[in-house]
Amino acid sequence: MTVQKEQHVTNDILDLSAKVGRALQAKGLLLVTAESCTGGGVAQAVTEVAGSTAWFDCGFVSYSNASKTELLDVSAALIAQLGTVSEEVASAMATGALANSNAHVAVSTTGIAGPSGAVPGKPVGTVCFGWARGDTVQTERLVFAGDRQAVREQTVLHALQGLLRIIE
Repeated sequence: MTVQKEQHVTNDILDLSAKVGRALQAKGLLLVTAESCTGGGVAQAVTEVAGSTAWFDCGFVSYSNASKTELLDVSAALIAQLGTVSEEVASAMATGALANSNAHVAVSTTGIAGPSGAVPGKPVGTVCFGWARGDTVQTERLVFAGDRQAVREQTVLHALQGLLRIIE
């Protein structure tokens, strides 16, 4: 039963990746990813689509706080004040990815996939997202259930769904 569920999620991710690609290509836009808790999972999903070189510029896997600051220009003071798992940091990651790439659209993920890492107010499964296009940035904070793999898969799926919204 679990294998079927994982396969279903994987198929959903691949289908969404293809839809994101078609939407980006139709508008002549390039995508960049800025990922922490997903460890490059969104970039992997979109590059599974043949022809993604036409609409995918690059991806940043910024797992450490230092890499968020160095690669994406996220303020160290912001991280110190709010923690890396915050909508503000997700927003800064997305805008930093746009500023440091040739892309027009960005998605960022930062969260606590587990099994440890929870802090008061941020249980395991807490994920913050950022979607940026031009000067527009949208953020969201969700809490997903399940183990580390389930949280990461749900995060990739939700990141792709958000991309479709900001592209169209």
